[in-house]
Amino acid sequence: MAYIEAKELSVGYDGIAVEKNIDFSIKKGDYLCIVGENGSGKTTLMKTLLGLTEPVSGQVLFGDGLARNEIGYLPQQTEVQRDFPATVKEIVLSGCEATCGMRPFYNKEEKALAEANMKKMGISDLALRSYKDLSGGQQQRVLLARALCATGKVLLLDEPVAGLDPKVTSSLYTLISDLNKEGITIIMVSHDIDAAIKYASHILHIGEEVFFGTADEYLHSKAGKAFMAQK
Repeated sequence: MAYIEAKELSVGYDGIAVEKNIDFSIKKGDYLCIVGENGSGKTTLMKTLLGLTEPVSGQVLFGDGLARNEIGYLPQQTEVQRDFPATVKEIVLSGCEATCGMRPFYNKEEKALAEANMKKMGISDLALRSYKDLSGGQQQRVLLARALCATGKVLLLDEPVAGLDPKVTSSLYTLISDLNKEGITIIMVSHDIDAAIKYASHILHIGEEVFFGTADEYLHSKAGKAFMAQK
């Protein structure tokens, strides 16, 4: 049974679709990369999956024990967010807010989860550092740790390596791949088609043509061949 399934989904704003007739199915443990031309609606699709934007038409269905609020999200960062004046530990802990309910504090289990995820991301030694003083790669690791505090099931990542140098990019791709191998389902918007083919189990291409299938099927598809030729 699928974790997330889109049926004849059209996404956009104010009732106006920027992409129509999207169909795909994501199962537990999949690694899906969403690719396509600029302005094709990739980020809008992400926000629709999260319930931040209503579908123009069609359906997004959740199953296999997954609820919409069990999805961790790492959005594209703005300059304001990069200068956020909080410690690493405070930001990572904020990923537990959904489980706090009305409590004005974090309990022992939530603090332990934050510590475990900082260790997993290799940032334990940065816990008391100010987030705004970190490098771009370190900041992305902090945000991944925060997203992992929100869920152990599905991560939605919107261009997580944007603006990072090649060495840091490679390290972050490896980290995300390792999370997937541990059983976390990954859905990632990416402009890096080579990395998408290398790491993803499935590709969703949106734009003038819509394609969904395995990475190998994408390489041999009309949409994949055309997009690869533009590199």
